[in-house]
Amino acid sequence: MKSAGVRSLVSIAFILFFSGKATGQSATEIVKNADRKMRGNTMQADMVIRTIRPTWTREMQCKTWMKGNTLAMILITAPAKDKGVVFLKRKKEVWTWVPSLERTVKLPPSMMGQNWMGTDFTNDDLVKESSIVEDYSHSIAGDTVILNRPCYVIKMIPRPEAAVVWSKVIMCVDKQDMLELSSRFYDEDGRLINTMNSYDIKMMDDRLIPTRFEMIPADKKGQKTEMVYKSIHYNKPVDDSFFTVEKTQTLY
Repeated sequence: MKSAGVRSLVSIAFILFFSGKATGQSATEIVKNADRKMRGNTMQADMVIRTIRPTWTREMQCKTWMKGNTLAMILITAPAKDKGVVFLKRKKEVWTWVPSLERTVKLPPSMMGQNWMGTDFTNDDLVKESSIVEDYSHSIAGDTVILNRPCYVIKMIPRPEAAVVWSKVIMCVDKQDMLELSSRFYDEDGRLINTMNSYDIKMMDDRLIPTRFEMIPADKKGQKTEMVYKSIHYNKPVDDSFFTVEKTQTLY
């Protein structure tokens, strides 16, 4: 009887240990590791954003700086008509500097779900006003395979106090390298609005990451936006004083 009880305890421990590969590393830890992998402590990058429509394509070039989850700056360097436009995030506040108007405008939370500069990314997607780690509760919803990589499927539901754009996000994270390979975004009625897929995994600076992201609207055939990282530098010192409204007016 005692032996059977010991075997039972061992079996339970065995199950818990190996299911721990999926659940012991909690869903929140998986999301946190994927977020940290892409951001680093600081990140400075050059990227190209292509807005693709059935009859035309538009390209923008940008520089971006990020520090942790609370500070971010995006500078548009091309095309000429948008050159010098800057977006700044400090904690939960977002501003934009528009050179042609010589004005800095604070974006209200209601604008975070609107499309960023005519792309399929939202303002929130680019400046990440909401935090996928802090503003959502997380649970493991299963497993899948993307780009021949086994992935966790993570279900993210907004916390009651969080002011976020989406009512649900389903994120797929590569188990080996903690790469966010796909995310699906749902509105308050549970309808799929956007799907973001990641491609072109390669070494950038000191880590393996996806370097091309496609945001695809669910109900707009032939439409998508690509974001391609041309260069990234991680963990280079950036002082907090860089991320100021005054700085937006002197970046370019």
